[in-house]
Amino acid sequence: MCTASNYITENHYFGRNFDYEISYNERVTVTPRNYEFKFRKIDDIKTHYAIIGIAAGVDGYPLYYDACNEKGLAIAGLNFAGNAVYQDDVKDDMINITPFELIPYLLGCAESVAEARNLLEKINLVNIDFADELPLSPLHWMLSDNTGEAIVVEPMADGLKVYDNPVGVLTNNPPFDKQLFSLNNYRSLSVKNPEDTFSRSFDLDEYSRGMGAIGLPGDLSSSSRFAKVAFTRANSYSHVDEASSVSQFFHILQSVEQQNGCTFISDPDLYEYTIYSSCYNTHKGLLYYRTYSNSQITCVDLNRENLDGEELIDYTLVTEEQVNFVN
Repeated sequence: MCTASNYITENHYFGRNFDYEISYNERVTVTPRNYEFKFRKIDDIKTHYAIIGIAAGVDGYPLYYDACNEKGLAIAGLNFAGNAVYQDDVKDDMINITPFELIPYLLGCAESVAEARNLLEKINLVNIDFADELPLSPLHWMLSDNTGEAIVVEPMADGLKVYDNPVGVLTNNPPFDKQLFSLNNYRSLSVKNPEDTFSRSFDLDEYSRGMGAIGLPGDLSSSSRFAKVAFTRANSYSHVDEASSVSQFFHILQSVEQQNGCTFISDPDLYEYTIYSSCYNTHKGLLYYRTYSNSQITCVDLNRENLDGEELIDYTLVTEEQVNFVN
């Protein structure tokens, strides 16, 4: 399961926790403008916007989990098990692409959420696996751009749904409209300690700071993570410089990260955990990331690459802990 969010200071930041029980040798992948995207049901695209993101370690094709293009449009795909429905029929009047092609297609062609919306009106997500050994994952997606506008895209049984996302957050299940409605259950929460309204007959003590958030979920379920990170993001404060903004964004994601051992999957000793956390400065084309075993922030700059090239550029994630010894 995963959590995605955006965050706005002087720049727009976007990223996610990638929570899973198995790593697929994730890597930072830069797709330059002239890498030829090959599609299963539509014409190949030979030129497009440059893209940076984190992808599965599959040679020759960028299977992006999350990514951002040079224009500042960013996308993350999150698990949507039990709800995602892909179409078996190709529709002649639609753009027929597979779910693993959605991120390359939208980031290759659209500069903004508004442009992506227009494309999504014509998209039919067809049920075609990448390979026999790599079947499709059930996904939904969050998109956000330099304006801070965000949407959620969900492939449902009755069609592709596009929702405005005023809270700038996405987790997994239930569908986004139900997640958003569930925030009504927490409308009394506050960053300030509450007044004592329990009884007129006796007084209760304000024994701690932070009592205004009593009732905010702390478990690792997707609905609880949605409420927790929505509250954290909405009330988050930092200075607007780059270092402060990036640091604060990772702190937002850390509020719902999964520790290895707390979410059991299967024997022997298989647990879901936060494999990596990503943060994109979409204005500057910077991708920051941390991994579960490396707390240090690592950065890859899209604009330092040859963006007019034809070949993918890969950087293996730095996963060994980097310790700064001071004596």
